[in-house]
Amino acid sequence: MDTNLFVGLDIGTTKIACIIAEQDSNEQLKIVGVGVAPSDGLRKGVVVNIDKTVRSIQKAVEEAELMAGVEVDSVWVGIAGDHIRSVNSKGVVAISREDHEITELDVVRAIEAAQAVSIPMDREILHVIPQEFIVDDQKGIKEPIGMCGVRLETQVHICTGAVTSAQNIYKSVDKAGYKVEDLVLEPLASSYAVLEKDEKELGVALVDMGGGTTDIAIYSDESIRHTVVVGLGGKNVTSDIAIGIRTPVEKAEEIKKKFGCAFSPLVKNDEFVSVPGVGGREQREVSRAILTSIIEPRLEEILSLSLREIKRTEYADMLGAGVVFTGGGALMEGIQDLAEKVFEMPVKIGVPTGFGGLTEAAQSPIHATGVGLCMYAVEQSKKKNKGKKKVTGDDSFRKIFDKMKSWVAEFF
Repeated sequence: MDTNLFVGLDIGTTKIACIIAEQDSNEQLKIVGVGVAPSDGLRKGVVVNIDKTVRSIQKAVEEAELMAGVEVDSVWVGIAGDHIRSVNSKGVVAISREDHEITELDVVRAIEAAQAVSIPMDREILHVIPQEFIVDDQKGIKEPIGMCGVRLETQVHICTGAVTSAQNIYKSVDKAGYKVEDLVLEPLASSYAVLEKDEKELGVALVDMGGGTTDIAIYSDESIRHTVVVGLGGKNVTSDIAIGIRTPVEKAEEIKKKFGCAFSPLVKNDEFVSVPGVGGREQREVSRAILTSIIEPRLEEILSLSLREIKRTEYADMLGAGVVFTGGGALMEGIQDLAEKVFEMPVKIGVPTGFGGLTEAAQSPIHATGVGLCMYAVEQSKKKNKGKKKVTGDDSFRKIFDKMKSWVAEFF
């Protein structure tokens, strides 16, 4: 595969989306292929049927390959699900060099020290993201290499996921015939596509509502501070509609997309929707106000749970840029009004930006994760090329050093 090609694979509960992007000679990212396939092998972001997931992955990637006119062999894959846990940790090391200059190795040692937290055997570390460095007592340092000091401290954000969930994603992608470059936390990937630098600096909460889960990432002072996944999403709204107006789930999904509204003041009483019956029963007319009365409470519950997770952190009062809402849930009419009512702060609908090419096909909240995965991949490859320096020591040390360096790269 061309080294300038980057492929993001968003394995979601309702859809699997593949985005193929390329970097031109000016280092501009261009989307050249978009493929989407329905997903029915996952529940709440976790693989429950490998064969169905494999077929959906192949279909989505093939569709994107056809559009782009290229062949894909490796992909960057998003991971979500309510098994995701994150923790902030600190690490401290002494600078032993005579001139007290901080080297890349000192940064790696500090991150390694911060990573020494107790993690259960059934979980694996997905990301270790440095938030800031403290040299002696000087806080807020982003790039400590080259500075002088006797004590280097770092604060990092550690994201972990269930080992089995990660293995099942690896297995599904491998069976579909592609190599996994890396597993990337979906809210982290989405943030690359929809958040501006000034929003991250001022403080912002990214709420990405998918089919099975709602992913949250909180940024402050340009660093990721908290990630959490709420195990509810758009599928819960669909099943509520199916039960509430007695119609098959597939039809409920269609009705939700076409006529759904999240905010009752926007709906007129004289609007009606044709609803197909279950098991061959005749269709009937249901007012849109009744449909909204089913949708609104469920979405309010999901948003309230998201707000509760945000309030559990120390950054709840530091969100100067408010909330950016993205994912499939952001397409619902009235969701912005409802979200502003629940969060009591400004809410913006997050649409992927910062790329050229097939902008119309990819500029939708549903592709925030896919586009973000490509942007994340571009950044990682830049850091990899920048950091190709010789490392002394034996192979095992070199492996540890390279792994730690890739984590450092996620920040710089």
